[in-house]
Amino acid sequence: MSPGLVYLAIGLAAGFFAAFAYTQLWKLRYTRSVRRDAVQRSRAVTAGKVYEQLAPWLPDFDFNPKDARFLGTPIDFIVFDGLDDGEVRRIVFVEVKTGRSDLSLRERRVRDAIREGRVEWVEHRAANR
Repeated sequence: MSPGLVYLAIGLAAGFFAAFAYTQLWKLRYTRSVRRDAVQRSRAVTAGKVYEQLAPWLPDFDFNPKDARFLGTPIDFIVFDGLDDGEVRRIVFVEVKTGRSDLSLRERRVRDAIREGRVEWVEHRAANR
């Protein structure tokens, strides 16, 4: 084998080794940060879910907690404002958000339907058997 081919093979092997070593170091360094980020996001989601369940009993909730009914999805609450007093003044759809979270596409679609007045009352009666 000619010396040029030997040096080429050695160079290629060294290049592959260097690339492999760099990749392994990169994975070690960024795997930790990706996992840390995932844990932080998971905590934020969990805290948001707890907050949305407790929201009616917190001081900054604008309605009587007894008037609020939790749905969870696609919106968090329907508030029958005044129901506990015996007179429903209005029905309010409430979405609870924490931090910098935005409305999801589904939440925006529900909001838009409500704002556009595409809301109805339907009475469903079960058949007698």
